Amino acid sequence: MFETQWLPFLEFALCLGILGYAGVQLSLYGDVIADKTGLGGTWVGMMMLATVTSLPELVTGVTAVAGGDLPDIAVGDALGACVFNLCIFVLLDLLHRGESLYRRSRPGHILSASFGVLMLAFIGFSILLSGGDGQPALGHVGFYTPVIVLMYAAAVRSVFRYESAHVAEFADRGPDRRPDLSVRQAVLRYLAAALVVVGAGTWLPFIGERIAIGMGWQESFVGTVFIAVATTVPELVVSVTALRIGALDMAIANLLGSNLFNMLVLAIDDLFYLRGPLFAHVAPSHAVSALSAIMMTTLAIVGLFYRPDGRVLHTVGWTSIVVFVVYLLNTTVQFLYVP
Repeated sequence: MFETQWLPFLEFALCLGILGYAGVQLSLYGDVIADKTGLGGTWVGMMMLATVTSLPELVTGVTAVAGGDLPDIAVGDALGACVFNLCIFVLLDLLHRGESLYRRSRPGHILSASFGVLMLAFIGFSILLSGGDGQPALGHVGFYTPVIVLMYAAAVRSVFRYESAHVAEFADRGPDRRPDLSVRQAVLRYLAAALVVVGAGTWLPFIGERIAIGMGWQESFVGTVFIAVATTVPELVVSVTALRIGALDMAIANLLGSNLFNMLVLAIDDLFYLRGPLFAHVAPSHAVSALSAIMMTTLAIVGLFYRPDGRVLHTVGWTSIVVFVVYLLNTTVQFLYVP
């Protein structure tokens, strides 16, 4: 009985260790690729790292809607992951010594963060609108799915064009920090680490679900908070490691890019959910997570634009404190008021 009870916790610890090692490798080789190709940390963080670290959310969501008929788990996981990703900003601000996190980062992150606000607002609007009868749909797919895909494509294209215009002038000016590695070697090692993240990251949510069921938590709370935290472990590890090696912009871009990809995951989940539009079969309370993520992203934009330098008791800035308060508020609402 004892071994059966604690086995999921041991598996959880093992999975976290694997993700920790692979996350370090992703950050190291992602930084090498950005340095050697001149793509810039923002683009590599948003596209390469964000896509790989968000694959657990994709696999969990598709499995929930296609194999388990659990739409609330899928939507709660994606939106809950967005909220937790933004909470990681607080940890990065705490770990980043010297100047404030927002003061040292590039203002170009405001672009991807703004697209995040736009997409989150549209998704929250769509969830609330889908609560009634007769909402527009394209077959079994909601009207919002193609719009989400177009928004994501516009965000990726805009950030790429911004990076091309503002990073190219700095390319090839500094010394090569890893002359022992070619671009091909860095890419291959990056892909190997990515496979490890995918394998461990897709294993982690199922372990978390077993622990949650054993504790008797509600399904909506499990999806929005517990499984969302579990599937966000790759983002946490990669972002902290990127910060440790001095790739601050890559860490921030990974978090903001992961949120954009998580919203694309909702569109993909809708394609695999054959009972009808996905948002028509979930609790309207998921809009609370969307609204919380909007507030947290807006606070990040304010910090990136205003670039405050002060810290409260030498810990984090006021922006990070308010972000954390919104995260706690969302978690409390999901736990106490979501059926």
